[in-house]
Amino acid sequence: MVPTTPLFYILYGTDEFTRGETVAELRRRMGELGELNTVVLDGRTVTLDELRTACETPPFLADRRLVVVSGLLTRLGRGRERAFLEGVLRLLRSLPRTTRLILVEEEDLPDDHPVLALAREREEGYVRRFEPPAPEALPGWIRQRAQKHGGTIDPRAAASLAELVGQDLRLLDQEIQKLVTYAGDRPVSTEDVARLVPYVRQVVIFDLTDALGQRRGKDAMVLLHHLLESGENPMGVMAMIVRHFRLLIQTKDLRERGENSATIARTLDLHPFVARKLYDQSANFTLKQLEQVYRYLLDLDVAIKTGDLTPEAALDLLVAGVA
Repeated sequence: MVPTTPLFYILYGTDEFTRGETVAELRRRMGELGELNTVVLDGRTVTLDELRTACETPPFLADRRLVVVSGLLTRLGRGRERAFLEGVLRLLRSLPRTTRLILVEEEDLPDDHPVLALAREREEGYVRRFEPPAPEALPGWIRQRAQKHGGTIDPRAAASLAELVGQDLRLLDQEIQKLVTYAGDRPVSTEDVARLVPYVRQVVIFDLTDALGQRRGKDAMVLLHHLLESGENPMGVMAMIVRHFRLLIQTKDLRERGENSATIARTLDLHPFVARKLYDQSANFTLKQLEQVYRYLLDLDVAIKTGDLTPEAALDLLVAGVA
C-alpha cells in the first residue's frame, strides 16, 4: 500500500532553527517554479477567505502549490474565534490534492488543540514538534552538525562550544561551519574553538547579567572572576557591563513599545543573536531597575577614576549591590 502524501503539516515548538530548516527543505522541494507557487501568510491577521483562496488556487505550471502560514493555530487556540476555527477544520478536510499547507507555530500547542487532533487522525495530516536539545545533549548535537557539514569535532571541543554559545542553535551552526572549514581534514580542537569563536566574552557577560537579574549573587561572582582570571582587564570588564546595561535599557524601552527582537536588532545595529539575547534578558528587569543599575555603574566608574575604589573592588560591589 502506497503511503498517503501529507497535504497539511503542523510544525510547532520552540526549536526555531530546526523548524526553519524543515520549512526551507519543503520549499526547496518545490523545484524551479517554487517561488511562483509559494504563498506566505501571517496567521495572526489572515482571514478565512484569504486562507481558503490561497489553498484553493491551482498551481502555476507545476503539480503542487505551497501555502505557509505562521501563528494561526496559537491564535485559534485562544477560543475567541470559534467560527474561524470551524472554517479551518472544514478547509483541512477538503484540501485540493495540489496544495501543501504548512502551519508553523513558534510555541508549543496543547495536545487537545482541535487542529492537532484532526491532523493526527487523518492520513493527509502530518505533525512534528520541535524541541531544542537539552543542555547535556548539546555536545552530541554539535558533533552531528559537524558531520553534516563534512567535518568532525573533538568531544571536548564540542563541550567547550556548547558551554560558550549555549542553546542558540542557529548561532551554533554558524560557528560549527566556520570551525569545520578552518580545521579542514582534521577534527576541530578546543584550541580552534578558543581562537575562532567571537562570542566568548559576550556569552559570559550575558551569563553574568542573567545571574544579576535573577539575584544569583554566588553565580554572578563566579562568572565575574572567571572573566578576570581569563585575563580580561577589570576596566574592560566594567566597560562591557556598562555597555550591556545601556543596551538592556534601550531594548527594554523598545520592547515595551511593542518591538520584537528583529526590529530591535535593526534599530540598535546589533547582531540578531545579541538582540535576541538582550530581548529575552530584558524580561528579568523593570525599566526602573535597569536605570538604577546604570546610574550605580556610573557612580562606580567615577569612584574608580577618582581613586576611591580599585576596579576589582568596584566590580565586587556591583555584584553584591545588584544581586
